[in-house]
Amino acid sequence: MAKFDLNDDSVVVIVGSGAGGGTLGNELAQKGVKVVILEAGPRVEIEDFINNEWESFAQLAWTNMRTTSGDWRVAKDFPNLPAWIVKSVGGSTVHWAGASLRFDEHEFRTRTTYGDLPGANLLDWPITLAEMEPWYAKAEDKMGVTRTNNIPGLPGNNNFKVLEAGARKCGYKEVHTGRMAINSEPRDNRGSCQQIGFCFQGCKSGAKWSTLYTEIPKGEATGNLEVRPNSMALKIEHAPSGKVTGVVYADADGKTQRQKARIVAVAGNSLESPRLLLNSASKMFPDGLANSSGQVGRNYMRHMTGSVYAAFEKSVHMYRGTTMAGIIRDEAVHDPKRGFMGGYEMETLSLGLPFMAAFLNPGGWGRTFTSAMENYPRMAGMWLVGEDMPQETNRVTLDSTIKDKHGMPVASVHYDDHPNDIAMRNHAYKQGAAIYEAVGATAVYPTPPYPSTHNMGTNRMSAKARDGVVNKFGQTHDIKNLFVSDGSQFTSGAACNPTLTIVALAIRQADHIAGAMQKKEI
Repeated sequence: MAKFDLNDDSVVVIVGSGAGGGTLGNELAQKGVKVVILEAGPRVEIEDFINNEWESFAQLAWTNMRTTSGDWRVAKDFPNLPAWIVKSVGGSTVHWAGASLRFDEHEFRTRTTYGDLPGANLLDWPITLAEMEPWYAKAEDKMGVTRTNNIPGLPGNNNFKVLEAGARKCGYKEVHTGRMAINSEPRDNRGSCQQIGFCFQGCKSGAKWSTLYTEIPKGEATGNLEVRPNSMALKIEHAPSGKVTGVVYADADGKTQRQKARIVAVAGNSLESPRLLLNSASKMFPDGLANSSGQVGRNYMRHMTGSVYAAFEKSVHMYRGTTMAGIIRDEAVHDPKRGFMGGYEMETLSLGLPFMAAFLNPGGWGRTFTSAMENYPRMAGMWLVGEDMPQETNRVTLDSTIKDKHGMPVASVHYDDHPNDIAMRNHAYKQGAAIYEAVGATAVYPTPPYPSTHNMGTNRMSAKARDGVVNKFGQTHDIKNLFVSDGSQFTSGAACNPTLTIVALAIRQADHIAGAMQKKEI
């Protein structure tokens, strides 16, 4: 396995090993580029995963201190846990459910499509669906997305059968077990889904695509990729010219190390990536790296989310089988007649009993709550995922007083719902309830949003430097050899899970970086 010298300034240093960082690392390694991935967390392998929500959360989740503000329910109920992301090798591809959908054309062109929506900081992406289609195709093939490349869909569990029956009665047409990056048949030296459940706790069979056991081992096998777990990036350094020269990080022993670099790519999620850029401020860049526009940390998006659960007379056991293999896409269209811009989708979702108790009515108790818990074996559930509006004031900043154990200011996350988000959520709650009531639900439980899992924006793409942080290849407008490689580069959020787009952008970015290196442009 490769091990590169700290003073080797020919390497590409990637901060983060998830969908963006892990994919970028492998793609570059396959092209002969030397890569060091710095991962803040440990390396937790398949055999180490724990099929228990609380224990798994302690094993995988990023539980470092953060602070929150704004009118979102998360700030009240989970003030130091605004986001449920993973702190281990593979990042949140260990925790994700596997849903893999493409953006629609209008979702790349929100400013043009939605117009001047008051309070929203809308901007068209500097790329189009037509430009992205070949990269989406590469990502779908790499990840083994069902219902693409002649890969069959996953079987439907009881939770899906309830959703499908209700959806058909309500007139919905696009209802199936989804495009999922979970093997429905053996593929890529990994077996097929065993319907174990516990998809959020790490896939014990390895059927679900994760950079932990797909991209990263393949990259390591080339001899061009080194992954350093327990390596917390603290600061990106630069030369007097402004060009970045390396990353300062704390190793497993808490000692400060400095890895020199030819190129640095930041892929630490939409909270940690802007935090790192802001914490890398210097005399030349007093407002943080790549922040001449003032847009680093701004336009934080986390999707319009919520859940609808329903109880029935007979058992459902929604937790058995693939967690999110079930989707209704009909509401993902843009139809302003519903009273909002953009759209949303409904996906099957189950939580274990501990998380259900925590999230159904945080802090609640009494007969209503205990009745719901008693109904758990007879419950079906869905998650709502809709396009929330980017707002400049929804942002990640550095906390003015609280610092982490390395002495660096922690991320402070502010989020207010846009009126469009609220209108969309209310519509989705109503439709979700109607689906379950159509097949005999005895009780319906609309549930407020959980800590965010789809974190986007904060380093957004823009055609002009004044409007964003990176260009169409994720290259920062201000610094030629500094890139952003995660969901923070999203200009809009779309009505679908973001991972497929992150992976497609990473494959495309690797092609661009390798070409530019060969031409000695960076």
